Amino acid sequence: MGVTAVLMLPLLLLGISGLLFIYQEVSRLWSKSAVQNKVVVITDAISGLGKECARVFHTGGARLVLCGKNWERLEMLYDALISVADPSKTFTPKLVLLDLSDISCVQDVAKEVLDCYGCVDILINNASVKVKGPAHKISLELDKKIMDANYFGPITLTKALLPNMISRRTGQIVLVNNIQGKLGIPFRTAYAASKHAALGFFDCLRAEVEEYDVLVSTVSPTFIRSYHVYPGHGNWEASIWKFFFRKLTYGVHPVDVAEEVMRTVRRKKQEVFMANPIPKAAVYIRTFFPEFFFAVVACGVREKLSVPEEG
Repeated sequence: MGVTAVLMLPLLLLGISGLLFIYQEVSRLWSKSAVQNKVVVITDAISGLGKECARVFHTGGARLVLCGKNWERLEMLYDALISVADPSKTFTPKLVLLDLSDISCVQDVAKEVLDCYGCVDILINNASVKVKGPAHKISLELDKKIMDANYFGPITLTKALLPNMISRRTGQIVLVNNIQGKLGIPFRTAYAASKHAALGFFDCLRAEVEEYDVLVSTVSPTFIRSYHVYPGHGNWEASIWKFFFRKLTYGVHPVDVAEEVMRTVRRKKQEVFMANPIPKAAVYIRTFFPEFFFAVVACGVREKLSVPEEG
């Protein structure tokens, strides 16, 4: 019996590995068919996440319209995509210069986006601007700039493209948001406010456009980290706050978020929250035990203000 079990174990592991491989291949082919020939608009395509979304959807056979505020970086992304793609299975991306913080130009750019293919099937609202600092030290001008980039810009573009989706009775709008659309983190007042506003708008829009078969999805990771930056090591065990904050700020790699955006489109999910258990617990604590949550956060702020930062 013991010898049989030992012999069966490698076969069992091999079988599981084979099933996982088949599942991954089926998922990859399914993802490709879900976006093949679809017109996909990606804002801030020159960011880390934007580039990965462009790569994933380009490989899947989508007709891309890549938007960004730097033409040279858009051209670099264009070259990177077509250099590795099979021209017989992919479409040449279209490039559109767009700065979402400049609200006055968004309507005109939306017309340019529609002129690329005559329609939009999937809009990925990815652009985001961050700022960190005490609320009383951040000017109203900067507050407005953050709101323009993270809220007014995306909703202006969405409103301009939405009639096309409604008239065709098809389409999907994806908002890449942040955990701070669900709870506020100290010293990020303007950023958290913009993310709360954006999430509220698209949650309302979801119900409004359902009758037109237009789907609204939100993908909210904790933080999207850069390619080469990882959490630093240190004496984080000194307090509950530091442990919580370190877990909250681990962040998600752009590749993982881009793949989740693809899965969201493929499975037509309405809401996705990408986080490890600590941030998820924080959201639930904020909802059901707000006084405890506020006390922990306030404790962290007092500790931060009382200890001088290194350097």
